[in-house]
Amino acid sequence: MELTSTSSVVFIQISPRVTDPLLNDREKFPKFYRTITSSWVWYEMVINVLKLFGWNWVGIITSSDGTGEVELQTLRKEMTRHGICIEFVIYLTNNVEINRLKMMAIEKSTTDVVVVCGHFVFEYIVFCTESKALRENITLILNQSWNIISYSEITLREACNCSLLPVYPPRYIPGLDVYMENSHPSKFPADPLLEDIGLIKFNCLSSNEVKNKIFRLFGLLPNVTCTGQKWITHRFSAKHDSKFYFFYTAVYALAHALNDLKISRNTFGKYGLRKKLSRYIQRVHYESTTGEEVFFNERGELNSEIYLEKLIHYDLSLEKFNIMSEYLASSLSLAKQKREEFQVQLQWKRGKFPQGRCNDPCAPGYRKAPTGGIHACCYRCVPCSEGEISNTTDSKFCHRCPDNQLPDERRVICIPKAYDYLSYETNIIALAFYVSSILCSAGTLYILTLFILLRDSPVVKANNRTVSFILLTSILLSFLCVFLFLGRPVAITCILRQTSFGVFFSIAVSCILAKTITVCIAFKASKPGSYWRKWVGNTLSTSVVIICSSVQVLICVIWLSVSPPYQEYDVHSYPGKIIIQCNEGSVIGFYSMLGYMGFLAAVSFVLAFMVRTLPDSFNEAKCITFSMLVFCSVWIAMIPAYLSTRGKYVVAVEVFTILTSSAGLLGCIFFPKCYLIIIRPEGNSRKYILDKVKS
Repeated sequence: MELTSTSSVVFIQISPRVTDPLLNDREKFPKFYRTITSSWVWYEMVINVLKLFGWNWVGIITSSDGTGEVELQTLRKEMTRHGICIEFVIYLTNNVEINRLKMMAIEKSTTDVVVVCGHFVFEYIVFCTESKALRENITLILNQSWNIISYSEITLREACNCSLLPVYPPRYIPGLDVYMENSHPSKFPADPLLEDIGLIKFNCLSSNEVKNKIFRLFGLLPNVTCTGQKWITHRFSAKHDSKFYFFYTAVYALAHALNDLKISRNTFGKYGLRKKLSRYIQRVHYESTTGEEVFFNERGELNSEIYLEKLIHYDLSLEKFNIMSEYLASSLSLAKQKREEFQVQLQWKRGKFPQGRCNDPCAPGYRKAPTGGIHACCYRCVPCSEGEISNTTDSKFCHRCPDNQLPDERRVICIPKAYDYLSYETNIIALAFYVSSILCSAGTLYILTLFILLRDSPVVKANNRTVSFILLTSILLSFLCVFLFLGRPVAITCILRQTSFGVFFSIAVSCILAKTITVCIAFKASKPGSYWRKWVGNTLSTSVVIICSSVQVLICVIWLSVSPPYQEYDVHSYPGKIIIQCNEGSVIGFYSMLGYMGFLAAVSFVLAFMVRTLPDSFNEAKCITFSMLVFCSVWIAMIPAYLSTRGKYVVAVEVFTILTSSAGLLGCIFFPKCYLIIIRPEGNSRKYILDKVKS
């Protein structure tokens, strides 16, 4: 429909048929309107269908006219943007031999899905007749011009069996049935249009033999002399035809615009209103008799949708040929639906779901890897790397799990990592440490109690019993501090574990150093007029213990003040586990504490080694030398083991070192005394000692 003014030619068009999306350009075509949606709706529907069913490897058949080329280029662009590859493109021409050569592409293709674009061409009928793969294997996605129900060729219908076809929803036009009944051919026998309708719909013969021949060339078979009695039944199928609705709406939209123009004519003048008719058409907004809102959007077209239908072919016999069109979805709802919602999936050719893929999809737990070919849709599936998952089909990338999680066996989901630490409830090593610490603590407490009860005996009084009591107490506390290393580390245990064992061991080593100094001074003071006599007594040994221990306490206080230990989670040392451990905070503070304790042990070992041969009935120099040898050996061996282990086994090495070195001190220094006190009590008397000296 168009309107032309006398002063200047102004074409205003309202089209009910043209769908070319190029006409949406309002700068180039500002006065073009249409009551039918553009082909973009079909393009979007094709992409949504391919994505819905997971088809990314398709073929295209198109006509060699302009419409086929335009639709092909647009589809190719949209498919590439959505990761869909085209295996082949076939241009149908009017040359049958060339078409037969192109048919080999379909016969050799690996895809079962073909998109048909462009206008319907009659060469396609021959193409369907000769292509067995097209009839038996290929599922077609057609466009609106391919209404194959209008064609009776068996090969065409067989090829389009179980194909997907976009159609416009049926629309009711009020009064159309009455109009068609009044337009009976018997009332207008000379109307050529009504004659053509009867020929197309009822195969009625025309009085014009030339017209009959032309229609036979187009596949129609006029061979009946119609009486016109069937004409009334045609209105029931025609009154819901969407094509009529688009014409009907175009006429009424123009009528509304002209009515508005007539009302405003006195204001702007006759010719000014004609120039502004496009503006009035753009402003058209009314409610139709069916309750629908009619208005043109910013692209100059009515907002409408198309339906996706599936053509199901049940019978291949010519005598009984039945095609049923089944509604699947609308263009507005298709993108939101899932494949499982389509209950007609099993009604495909050969009863098999079409394989529109270059290869099988990658299952969750795998990712797509390029094969080096030219098509991105052809790829291989490789499992996700360690620590990564993919939870979707055909995933391009695998996603790394958070640090506190790890993939499951299928590498589909991330599951929380198990927390691990040195717990005596689940670890046999920790349980062994737990039992050993209790037994050693009980033994130390027994020796301490025994020494307190026999504090006046010669064996206990020799070499300063006060220092011995302090030494036994520090060894007992060293055994007990092992419990700070066992179990789940928390903030307070992290702070106390290293500082406590460092202070307790420093007190113990300080006591041994005090004992060694006492032995050395006692031997030197035994000579007449010796300068060392004034140093004999408990004061010196007590001062040594206090001073040496205070230095270690000061180191620990500075360490805790500057950078104290804290709880941390080690997620990298062991796959699948989170190690709960204590970070020592200041490495300098930690090694300063160990270094000072080692310095005290080295000094004690050197002094004890120097006085190991001094004659004395209760000389502890040999015991101290051996105990320091055991102590230093254990801690020196601990250094490489400590540095080479990770996680909870670092704690196990340290606990083992604490237990071993404490047991070495206890056994080497106090077991000989316990032997005399318990096994040979006669040796723990002043008379026995004097008799031994006289002999």
